[in-house]
Amino acid sequence: MRICYIADARSIHTRRWVDYFAKKGHEVHLITSRLGDGYSKSVQLHFLSSLLPQHRKGSGYINSLLWVILVRRLISRIKPDIIDAHYITVNGYLGALSGFRPLVLTAWGSDVLIGLKESLCLRILIRYALKRVEMVTCNSETARMELVNFGVNPDRIEIIRQGIETQKFSPRQDKGFKKRLGLQGRPIAISTRSFKPVYNLEMLIRAIPLVLEHSPQASFIIAGEGKQREHLENLASSLGCSESIRFVGQVAHDELPKYLAASDIYVSTSLSDSASLSLHEAMACELAPVVTNLSGNREWITDGENGFLVPVNNIQALVDKIVYLFNNKEVARKFGMLGRKIIQERAEYEKEMGRMEGLYERIVVKDKS
Repeated sequence: MRICYIADARSIHTRRWVDYFAKKGHEVHLITSRLGDGYSKSVQLHFLSSLLPQHRKGSGYINSLLWVILVRRLISRIKPDIIDAHYITVNGYLGALSGFRPLVLTAWGSDVLIGLKESLCLRILIRYALKRVEMVTCNSETARMELVNFGVNPDRIEIIRQGIETQKFSPRQDKGFKKRLGLQGRPIAISTRSFKPVYNLEMLIRAIPLVLEHSPQASFIIAGEGKQREHLENLASSLGCSESIRFVGQVAHDELPKYLAASDIYVSTSLSDSASLSLHEAMACELAPVVTNLSGNREWITDGENGFLVPVNNIQALVDKIVYLFNNKEVARKFGMLGRKIIQERAEYEKEMGRMEGLYERIVVKDKS
């Protein structure tokens, strides 16, 4: 097949998805407004801004209109068998306004759970796009219900996970890594969420001094980047817990399994989640999860069975569960082992991408018949 994606090339989610199909031998094109690297050599990248350098300083509305024209021209030249636009509030309307069929829209979570509620104009554009697709894919039942409530025909929605490469994300990673971090013998909790308000990392930072009162040897690894980094580092300093925190920045995806395998507990204090890839990666590495009680997390975590769910912004509940797991290593180990089994059964990368490949093929065959 000749597959054309419209997506953010900087995202690891895009790269993992696109590269799967390129390595399977399909002809893959990626139209993007944000240029990324690390792709298979066979992926053909089309960077919109480079095609209109004189308009780089124009308004977002002007660029969006110009991008619609460019996308239509590119697609008429590429002549794909199918288009898949990822992150529907940004790229969905570009796919729809291209006029090409068959069209698939792929939701990532926040585009559906947050983005659709932010702008009336955007909702109108996305409603237009969603009426012109053969299929919408999303990564959770939570996102599926939001799409249904938005008016999408349930028969046109398919849940496809982004999937975890469980051989790479495994508890059997470099065992010497913890020693190289200088944290040997210490219990470790890790967060791998971006430094954005939606991930509510301030809740975790405020919980750390209280955890240290019970577990003074505990260490916290916070892997991520974003505009809130300086604020969070200053907050940790003001609370007197900086020495127990490692702000390690944005960790390369290939290096992330080492940090996860060196840790004991995964923490997410997010305000919103669909199917969190960060959570799935941690579960695959057999970490015990402590995450906020969101519908997207409840699809994967049964409280007290394979992890703990805590109320949003309830710092004391977060502290209690982290301390409990630090003090009850067998419970943490049981949570981790069950979590990995769940990921292997429900979110294996090769299996999920294979399902997507089959979906593309059925749509293309139906369109040509």
